[in-house]
Amino acid sequence: MAKPLVKHFINLTLLLVVAFLIRHLSTIIFDTYSHPVVLFITSLAVLGVGAFYILRNSAEIIEETTEILSEKTKTAGGLLQSLGTAFPDMILGVTAAVVSLGLQKTDMTRAINYAVIAASTTFGSNIYNVGHAAWCIFRQNLANTKQKTVLMFPLLNKVGLLSPMKDHRKKPLLEEIDTANNILVALTLLTLFVAVVMVIFGKVANPPSGTQEDLYQLIKPAGVFILIASVTTLYLFRKSKRAVGGEEIVEEEENYYRHHKMIIIWISLIVSGISILFAAESMVKAIEIICQVTGMPFVIAGVMAGVIGCLGEILVVHNFSVNPNGRIGDAIVGVAMDNIVTICGASIVAIMGGIFLGGSSLILIFVIILALNTILIWQISNLKNFFIEVKTNS
Repeated sequence: MAKPLVKHFINLTLLLVVAFLIRHLSTIIFDTYSHPVVLFITSLAVLGVGAFYILRNSAEIIEETTEILSEKTKTAGGLLQSLGTAFPDMILGVTAAVVSLGLQKTDMTRAINYAVIAASTTFGSNIYNVGHAAWCIFRQNLANTKQKTVLMFPLLNKVGLLSPMKDHRKKPLLEEIDTANNILVALTLLTLFVAVVMVIFGKVANPPSGTQEDLYQLIKPAGVFILIASVTTLYLFRKSKRAVGGEEIVEEEENYYRHHKMIIIWISLIVSGISILFAAESMVKAIEIICQVTGMPFVIAGVMAGVIGCLGEILVVHNFSVNPNGRIGDAIVGVAMDNIVTICGASIVAIMGGIFLGGSSLILIFVIILALNTILIWQISNLKNFFIEVKTNS
């Protein structure tokens, strides 16, 4: 057991060191060199290493450790998963808000640009999370209906396969599926509240010169209310609703954590979260450099930052979906929890005074989030109906 443990800590150390080096070396290069080719190549390298090494390996650690933590603490696996993967979203939004607040007295236009990045990062990441989860559950439902294995993405054989639920080693409980839908309903109501409050109370009377459309802010009192409501939602759904038993039918990687103390599991989860944070920060900076070199607008940087911030959650949900180990319940609960945690981050940014959106951006972002929430609830309900039919026929 000693050799695997040493190897595990070497891998954890390597993951953390690479994330740390990517963060600090990229900062040195970005601050030292001004040649656009050097900056562009460095940015691409940061994005490649961050996405395909740091975030991917961190997502695998989160997938494996939350299974065991959920069993031992009776805490919802999706909640534990979301706290790790939503952390970058929160930090990215708060960081952009801090920069925005620092610029408000000297350069209001740039301050608004960074505030837009803060908003689009926190709310925009929900679009990718919910949209990807809705697609995963849709393909799972398709596999259940056809009673055969289907590709996660048509024509892409190497991205993953989805097996019918009858072939899954463990099945999610109906209560677990209900929990996911209940959290998504709460998320929908919170999102709707944010949009309505911004439109009714948040219109900026004197926007900076050059602003071509109405500008809206999420006001601080609304931020306080949303923070309280979000934390309350996380607390109410903190307990696990997963099926008990079946621990012997897990993958070899999960068996590794099952035979070690809680301290090893927590260290692994914390290191993966820190690595995601380091990678996300450096990757966002890389995106900003690419925008400067290529001339892309700030709003695109915010949207891309949202993709990076939620990439860890997307990878975890993808892995839970294509591996038939009974974790699809954690996947859908985790997505809903992740977005609630992200809303917490948005409320903190609002309390700091750093959430702004233009009229068209506000409409598009919130309409898309609400539509995707509805689609995901629909697909989860179809998944529940499948289990009800199976129980009825058995």
